[in-house]
Amino acid sequence: MADREKILRYFKASGDENLAAKLLDLCEGANKSRKYKLSDFLDPHSLNVAEIIAANFERIKVETSGGFKNSERAKAAFVSEDFYGNPDYAIDAYKVEWDKRYYTLGHQDILGAFMGLGCKREILGDIIFIPEGAQFVADRSFNAYIVSNLTQIGAAPVQLVNIPLTDLQEKEEQVKIISATVAALRLDAVAAAGYGASRSRMADEIKGQNVKVNWKEAKNAAQTVGEGDIISYRGRGRVELLEVRGTTKKGRTSITLKRYI
Repeated sequence: MADREKILRYFKASGDENLAAKLLDLCEGANKSRKYKLSDFLDPHSLNVAEIIAANFERIKVETSGGFKNSERAKAAFVSEDFYGNPDYAIDAYKVEWDKRYYTLGHQDILGAFMGLGCKREILGDIIFIPEGAQFVADRSFNAYIVSNLTQIGAAPVQLVNIPLTDLQEKEEQVKIISATVAALRLDAVAAAGYGASRSRMADEIKGQNVKVNWKEAKNAAQTVGEGDIISYRGRGRVELLEVRGTTKKGRTSITLKRYI
């Protein structure tokens, strides 16, 4: 039997104790019922926490689904070895359309409207844009509420319909490769290079809790980032530190960034 207190102590140092406790409850529930238990939609960092927790149980494995084939946010299913079916992830898919001649909507607009209905972020999966509008996925238990109430996004009247999961399209992400030099591998410096902003502006955004590193809230502007780290800036997408290339003659650090537009 997994040592619950030991697992929670492990995650306390990183500030993930509450998340770990919720996921541990699900894992223990699946182990006891010999079936499976589902999480809410999780970001990649939280999915990694789920994997670590499940690794402490001999007869539990983690499977995931976010509706989209290449989803970023997904539900985790803690599945007992004694369960021989396929987990029902209870995900419904939607298509939302609006008159693009008069309204321009972005990811934050749709997310804001959704949250404005009183729904928690955890019941909503990925949002992608398609020529007709957008597609998103959400927890099935909220279907009737979403369909009845999501009739406007910002100032735009919208038409919302359920669609089969098989109609979900793959996300097409535009990327931009950026070569830059920074004085140090500090978060504010690297983020400034990636988003084309000043270090002071990024420092303010970090202080205002608008920046995350690897899907966790940034600690401070001076924290160090390394190759493979993902920086996300609210409303401005993500930047990945692809490579640290070395030091220039002037003592600055050369880096390569990938910005997801």
